Amino acid sequence: MEILLRRLLSYNDVALDRLEAWWNATRDVREQQPTTADRALIGGVLADRLGFAFASGYQEALRALVKHDGIATLCVTEARGNSPKDIDTTLAPSGAGFIVTGNKKWATAAPLASSLLVCAKTGVDAQGRNMLRMVRVPTSAPGVTLTPNAAPFVPEIPHAEVTLDNVAVPADAVLPGDGYTDYVKPFRTIEDAHVQAALVGYLIGVARRNQFARELIEQLVASALVVRAIALADATSAAVHVALAGAFNQVTQLVAEIERAWGAAGGDEWTRWQRDRPLLRVASAARAARRESAWAAIRP
Repeated sequence: MEILLRRLLSYNDVALDRLEAWWNATRDVREQQPTTADRALIGGVLADRLGFAFASGYQEALRALVKHDGIATLCVTEARGNSPKDIDTTLAPSGAGFIVTGNKKWATAAPLASSLLVCAKTGVDAQGRNMLRMVRVPTSAPGVTLTPNAAPFVPEIPHAEVTLDNVAVPADAVLPGDGYTDYVKPFRTIEDAHVQAALVGYLIGVARRNQFARELIEQLVASALVVRAIALADATSAAVHVALAGAFNQVTQLVAEIERAWGAAGGDEWTRWQRDRPLLRVASAARAARRESAWAAIRP
């Protein structure tokens, strides 16, 4: 723990314009960290913009969900949405393996990814509900097409629509367990926690670069330990969801304090922050719903 704290208070950002270049330049330092949460925090400290910090948190969240090398992306959302009933992508037996066919509307960092984690249906159960599995698909596989798309903020992170046209995968590419219950649902919490860790790491870097008050840096470092613990906890626990909601509130207050000091300082990084700040509000309604569900599960 002491080593992590010293790194948060001493590592400096790596200033590059492209995510791929930043990712490669910081890989060795990030990989020295022992846990996904630590790597997310250090990735944030090494970033000079919110987009790179988010990429660090997102990738470490995926690694906490499914071990992988390189860059990966979770492919769930389709034309009708991302709930189990909305999944039309199919996974069908073919010889000794399977065939994946379908379309995913949005995949974060897909143009840089070496593998796709695709949620696909294998059929329906007796109640007519989709039966889902998660399958690992190389982006280089024949039949995979990536069509770039973009968000109005964090332009450094590329996104893509993914088309899967009769993509052949081996049997061991299909991950064990239910595609939604074991992967999609817990990932929402895992991602929230790891991205919050990366955000706190980034804000520590901002505060240090701008020589903000020591008391503010101290609060950020304390928050880093909170979000680290949550990121390493059971993502299915209602109590963990309550703690995560509290961490979000705490970090929101710290963001407001940072902005009061940062706005006076100005500069290119402040301008990027203002452009990218809407990222912090993405999926806020879904987080609020999970918070209410968590409290409902805990109340006697």
